[in-house]
Amino acid sequence: MSDFLGTGWSFPPTFDNVNNTVVMTSDDVDIQLSLQILLATRTGERVMVPNYGCNLNEMVFEPITTTFKTYISEMIRTAILYYEPRIDLNAVTIDDSQSTSGVIIISVTYTVRTTNSRFNFVYPYYINEGTEIQ
Repeated sequence: MSDFLGTGWSFPPTFDNVNNTVVMTSDDVDIQLSLQILLATRTGERVMVPNYGCNLNEMVFEPITTTFKTYISEMIRTAILYYEPRIDLNAVTIDDSQSTSGVIIISVTYTVRTTNSRFNFVYPYYINEGTEIQ
């Protein structure tokens, strides 16, 4: 059953120098990393899949209103619907309590289809340009 969940490269790509291989992730961890990549990718960045991504970068300087939060939620829902078939989306919530510090916390609650396990993915979205650098 976990074959459906898949295996993929770790993110960011990491290499095992001892075995001369790429570090791989599987199952639930692979889904978490896939969601992180999906939300961080701009539409058009993937050459062979030009519609892949979420375009959250377009919202960097927008005022935080109900319309803003609804638009981001729907953008995320649509991206997950089209590009993450392994999960059923339960909720997308946006916490703007730290917005004065330039951070919005996006929580994605989902259920893995094959195992019926529930998970929560938290994605910090930095509303000040250049603050994603860690």
